[in-house]
Amino acid sequence: MFVAGLAAALVASALFNIGVALQALEARQAPKKLGLKVGILGHLLKRPLWVLGLALAFVGLGPQLLALAWAPFAVVQTALTAGLALLLFIGARYLGERVDARALVGVALLIVGVALVSWGAPAHAETHRGAAALVAVVMATAILALVPFALRRVGLDRGMVLVLASGAGLAGANIATKLGSDEIGGRHWPSAGVWGLVALALAVVATITGMTAFQKCAATVAVPVSTAVQTFLPIILEPLFLREHYHSVATQALPMAAGVVVAAIGVVLVGSNPAVAELAAGG
Repeated sequence: MFVAGLAAALVASALFNIGVALQALEARQAPKKLGLKVGILGHLLKRPLWVLGLALAFVGLGPQLLALAWAPFAVVQTALTAGLALLLFIGARYLGERVDARALVGVALLIVGVALVSWGAPAHAETHRGAAALVAVVMATAILALVPFALRRVGLDRGMVLVLASGAGLAGANIATKLGSDEIGGRHWPSAGVWGLVALALAVVATITGMTAFQKCAATVAVPVSTAVQTFLPIILEPLFLREHYHSVATQALPMAAGVVVAAIGVVLVGSNPAVAELAAGG
C-alpha cells in the first residue's frame, strides 16, 4: 500500500500543478483592482480555463486522500513537489523552453529527496495529538494566511507577503486534509466534515492571495517560495499535531530530515527555472 500511496501522491501532484498553471493564466489577466478581494473569485469563475484548473484541483483531491490513507504524511507532502518536474518537461518538450543544468540538478534532488523521506519515514501509524494541539497548529497557519488582508489597509501587502501567506494557507489546507483523511479512515464522519470545511476555507483564502501574488511578484520567486512553504511547513509542524514513533535515528530520523532538506533545495532549483516558473504562474 505504501507504493500505491506514493503513486497516488504523484498523480495528485500532476493534477494540482497543471490546475494551478491554468488558474494562474487567467489570474494574471484579471483586473489588478480585484487583488485581495473576494470579487477576484467571481471574476475568475467566469473564465473557462480557470474553472478547468479548479476542476483538476478537485479531481486531485481524490488521489491525495488515497495517498494520505496509504502512506506517511511526510512522504505524501514531499511527493507533491514532483509536479514541478512535469512542468519542466512540458516547457521543454512542447513549448521549446530551455532547460538549464540547475533545473536538471533540481529534478535529481527531488527524486533523491522523495527517496530519502520514503526510506526514513516511520510506518504509516500516525496518531493525532490532543484537539487543542490540532486546532492551534491549523489556526496558526490560518493567521499567517490572513496577514495580507490586515496589511492591505496600510499598503504593505507586497508580493512576497502574498506569496508566503498563500503558501501558509495551502500548508494549513494540507494539514486539515490530512486530519480529515484520518477521520474518514476512522469513520468519524462529523469530524471529517469539519476538517474538510476548514481545508476548503483555507484553500479559498490561499487562492485569493496566490492569484493576487501572480499579479505582483516575479514568477521565478513566487513559484519556488510558495511551493516550498506549502510543502515543507506541514512537515516541520508535523510533530506538533501527530505522534510518530522513530525506532532509529540513523536509519529513520536522519534520512528523513536529509530528504526534506534535499527536496527543498530541489524545489528552489526547479521552481526558479524560467520555464517552470512561467508555466506555473500562467506565463
